Amino acid sequence: MEQTDNFLDDFHWLMDVLQNIDVGLVVLDENYTIQLWNSFMQNHSASRPEAILGCNLFDTFPELPEDWFTRKAQSVFMLKNAAFTTWEQRPYLFKFENYRPVTGIAEFMYQNSTIIPLKNTRGEVKHICIIVYDVTEVAVNRLQIKKANEKLRHISRTDGLTGLLNRKTWEYDATKEFKCFERNPFKCSLIMFDIDHFKKINDGYGHPAGDEVIRQTAKTVLEQIREIDIAGRYGGEEFCIIMRNTDSDGASIVAERIRKAIEALDVCYEQHKIKFTISLGIADLTKNEKNLTQFIDNADKALYKAKQSGRNNTVIFQAS
Repeated sequence: MEQTDNFLDDFHWLMDVLQNIDVGLVVLDENYTIQLWNSFMQNHSASRPEAILGCNLFDTFPELPEDWFTRKAQSVFMLKNAAFTTWEQRPYLFKFENYRPVTGIAEFMYQNSTIIPLKNTRGEVKHICIIVYDVTEVAVNRLQIKKANEKLRHISRTDGLTGLLNRKTWEYDATKEFKCFERNPFKCSLIMFDIDHFKKINDGYGHPAGDEVIRQTAKTVLEQIREIDIAGRYGGEEFCIIMRNTDSDGASIVAERIRKAIEALDVCYEQHKIKFTISLGIADLTKNEKNLTQFIDNADKALYKAKQSGRNNTVIFQAS
């Protein structure tokens, strides 16, 4: 009698632990019928055991991908080894709302999970147990750090006024293009341009107005070029664009499109409507250029000729 009482006592505290442990416990049979649903799962799903037990897992939680989960579970049944999932692979197994105040910014509970085999007395695996861990705090902290690092990287690479690449980053990316060309030559050209009479804009309307002119110029450039092109603010009112897989003839079409769009632009600042133009120089990348500096210098010479020939035009560099 005493042995029976001890067994019942042991069973009672074991069930008490299973129900009150701060992880989710779900036991499934080979047909994925739910056999155990502890208090953690009940509290976060708002589903009592009597409404869950005996039900099919996928009918009860249709958002759980059946093919993906059964592949995981079958390996546990057959190999008798545990399987794992992390929130990086899949944010959650069961979509529970997040109630923790510290990580209240998360819309749902991030979860890690372990699927373990449950062997019977004959060593057969007829049931598996899913252990669900709430890792929302860890996940949110890591995601915030990742987001902050991405923001810092973006800030370090871009010009704060225009959103284009800053000069250091543009030169780094342009150098990579130059090295690729040295290994395997391809069509590549460079557009350099600056704003005509920019000093008059600053003197006449003020530096904040000049900043707005630069911002609108950069915005126009981004609207006219492709994602594969490398656009940057080279300094002050000067801009540069590496045109990938494009020779000077193709680049001149883009350059003229930018020039005409700028010419038609009205930059409104306070009560003023500011009209302005740009001058552009273009150079092809050839085997004659020994380094990036020479490539840039060729485009700059073409830009200087555009200035000399009356501004608001495009000139292609011609090697003497």
